[in-house]
Amino acid sequence: MRDFQSKVAVITGAASGIGRGLAEKCVHEGMRVVLADVEKAPLQQVAEALSAQGARVLPVHVDVSQASEVEGLAEQAFSTFGGVHLLFNNAGVGAGTTVWDSSLTDWEWVLGVNLWGVIHGVRYFVPRMLAQNEECHIVNTASSEGVTLHSGLGVYRVSKFGVVALTETLAVELAERAAKIKVSMLCPEWVNTRIVDSDRNRPAELRNEEPQSPESAAAVAFLRQAAAQGMPPSEVAEAVFDAIQQEKFYIFTHPTTKFGAQVRADDILNERNPRDVLHLS
Repeated sequence: MRDFQSKVAVITGAASGIGRGLAEKCVHEGMRVVLADVEKAPLQQVAEALSAQGARVLPVHVDVSQASEVEGLAEQAFSTFGGVHLLFNNAGVGAGTTVWDSSLTDWEWVLGVNLWGVIHGVRYFVPRMLAQNEECHIVNTASSEGVTLHSGLGVYRVSKFGVVALTETLAVELAERAAKIKVSMLCPEWVNTRIVDSDRNRPAELRNEEPQSPESAAAVAFLRQAAAQGMPPSEVAEAVFDAIQQEKFYIFTHPTTKFGAQVRADDILNERNPRDVLHLS
């Protein structure tokens, strides 16, 4: 896809971070945009800011972990604009400590948003996009954590490994059908977003009962600082649109992701025990 003018984009997690960067890029390209997010006030603020630029946008409050809400998002997008050409399954959260200490609610929440959110997006949009029979593109936001390995962030990594497998399979299955839908997978490293503070959007029934340990608090502070120094979302959006135009599947925002992926691939092919890429000299 090279011409974006007047086409329709749907973006989950559109109220902040990478999602907002994608929304601003879509508007710059002259697209009509469906903005989906679980955070009502920021969603409305983004919608108003983009509308003030003359863009036609539709804000929709959505919890992507809920199948019925994503189905409703698809229905609203198609009924309002008559079709969808770009789908960004982008919403994401992070939580957890070690894989054994992470709570069941950590697992349920992170997998619900990061993995099930993408599953729901694919299930409710792809059939409609196939029936539409126009040139379309889907971008699923995975992570460098979905193709590399190091200790920590286990819950998040499991969710993103799932997105990697889902997206690769989706691309192959659509290609085998000669569908007009192309697929890309975004695997960013540190981007200046608020994902470290995503607990602000955790449902009350999935919150942890025990207070955060000093060790966990220190880890969160480190991650927050790393995110603050990360790549601007606008640069990620530029890389994504470049990949869409080139029909490029893998989108790596940092060269270190390729190094980590190579280490993991070598360990698999040589049947070695997995290595922590951060501890390699």
